[in-house]
Amino acid sequence: MLLALLALLVTVVFAVVVGAGELGWQRVLAEIAAQVSGGVSPLSEREAAIVWQLRVPRVLLAGLVGAALAGAGAAFQGVFRNPLADPYLLGAAAGAGMAATVVMVFAPAVTGWLIGPLPLAAFAGALAGVGLSWAVGRSAGGSGTATLLLAGVAVTAFLTAVQTFVQQLNTDTIKQVYTWTMGGLNVSSWRDLLLALPYVVLAAAVLLACARLLDVLALGDAEAASLGLRPGRVRLLLLAAASLATAAAVAVSGLIGFVGIVVPHIVRLLAGSSYRVIVPLALIGGAVFLILADHVARTVLPGELPLGVVTAFAGAPFFAIVLRTSRGRLS
Repeated sequence: MLLALLALLVTVVFAVVVGAGELGWQRVLAEIAAQVSGGVSPLSEREAAIVWQLRVPRVLLAGLVGAALAGAGAAFQGVFRNPLADPYLLGAAAGAGMAATVVMVFAPAVTGWLIGPLPLAAFAGALAGVGLSWAVGRSAGGSGTATLLLAGVAVTAFLTAVQTFVQQLNTDTIKQVYTWTMGGLNVSSWRDLLLALPYVVLAAAVLLACARLLDVLALGDAEAASLGLRPGRVRLLLLAAASLATAAAVAVSGLIGFVGIVVPHIVRLLAGSSYRVIVPLALIGGAVFLILADHVARTVLPGELPLGVVTAFAGAPFFAIVLRTSRGRLS
């Protein structure tokens, strides 16, 4: 845990002081020290704005989104007892994508709102997608993991079809929709950070409090019930918290894949299989992973790469390795 916190601190400082703009890492460090101690800033007003209005909120938001997706991924893998479970499993991504597309097509120029309509719509759509998956699963006569998983597949297919239909109503928005679905933090601000922060903090608190219960659920429902737990209620609470974290992340960053698969597995390889350890380390590791991925996205080329492309480059080979090594343990 101490090493993970140290890695997070180093990563945040590195991502803030090193960027596409040539400000000089020594001068940026001196600027941070000046703000902390009340000294004289070595940067011009424009350079200070780059640091405090562009880099710092973007780095902090990347850490928040990464923590949300990795923590949700750990929770989904524990609840479904499936190493390939993903934060977008129950229709969160499809619901957010559909709602965001509706805003882009029918209300592209809405202004004057305290919070933009796009993140609000994505947040509501993600929660609605999860809620619909849960309702479909319940109507099918059960709340087991297999039923919920199949319901999520059906809901995702339906919402994706609706998104495609809405998108075809105005083909001028195809590029905007595509860019959003690839994920990114290039327009992030302090407002976006404050929008997602309370929901991610609440979800993370629930996941941390229930981390030990994931270890009990891994023993099976009968064993968990004999220890005094109600497996159905515990699963519902964990899925609600993980979905809330996912919805908040999607609302401010678009769709960023593989974080919820890659980070929990790396933590599992390094620290063991107990979710009491996996969940907190996944939250920290997710923040480190996405801050570094976002740094690559904004510095590796003259033009900025979509963040989802960077995480896919890292995550797709890792996913294939996990798929190969998990044969026989996926159900």
